[in-house]
Amino acid sequence: MRYSCRSCPLRKQEFFAPMSGDEIQAMQRFKVGELAVEAGTPLLMEGSNSPQLFTALSGQGVRYKTLPNGRRQVITFVFPGDFLGLQAGVMAEMQHSAEATTDMLLCVFDRSELWTFFRTHPERGYDMTWLCAVEEHFLGESILTLGQRSALERVAWAFLQIWARLEALGLRQDGWVPLPHRQQDLADALGLSLVHTNKTIRQLRNMQVATWSDGRLSVSDIDRLEEIAQTERDEAVRLRPLF
Repeated sequence: MRYSCRSCPLRKQEFFAPMSGDEIQAMQRFKVGELAVEAGTPLLMEGSNSPQLFTALSGQGVRYKTLPNGRRQVITFVFPGDFLGLQAGVMAEMQHSAEATTDMLLCVFDRSELWTFFRTHPERGYDMTWLCAVEEHFLGESILTLGQRSALERVAWAFLQIWARLEALGLRQDGWVPLPHRQQDLADALGLSLVHTNKTIRQLRNMQVATWSDGRLSVSDIDRLEEIAQTERDEAVRLRPLF
């Protein structure tokens, strides 16, 4: 393995809650390896019963659901620190799919050991419950966005969430953060057509608020972006546990 849990590069980020020495040792015992995947690789498939759980160490991906006719709804983007596969651990099979957008490095855990891990380390079980509660809150915000925000407000909200999260992960450099997804991915996440998404991104650029091009997102007026999105970036960067 490239990284032990003690030397995990994500633990250096203030975005993640500190871990005790016992918690680090417990996670090291729970971890069974690392997996390097190329862009476009399926990580989890809807309806599958994956034997593995993952934490994204580096790279980005998407989680999504599809209709029988192939139409896709992106649920969330996957960023470093995200935990994947819990649905299969609780519900016997995955209810959505996940795919790597870029090359990714993943920590791998044995799903069959999940409940033993929680019995012997109940504080980590609470952390997982907390993460699920935060995800439920985020999905509520997503539904609000799809149902009540205009196209401009939707894209501004997404850019604000993404900017705040990647900045908190220490990925901001020279005024931009990496956003290597396609415009179609953003359109699928926000319930917009690709044409409408493109026009709205251009509108934010012309307003000198935010620019997304060549896999980079730049925000030149964060206060204006918050105003358009009708929310604050602090919502996206709550201190969170790391699995």
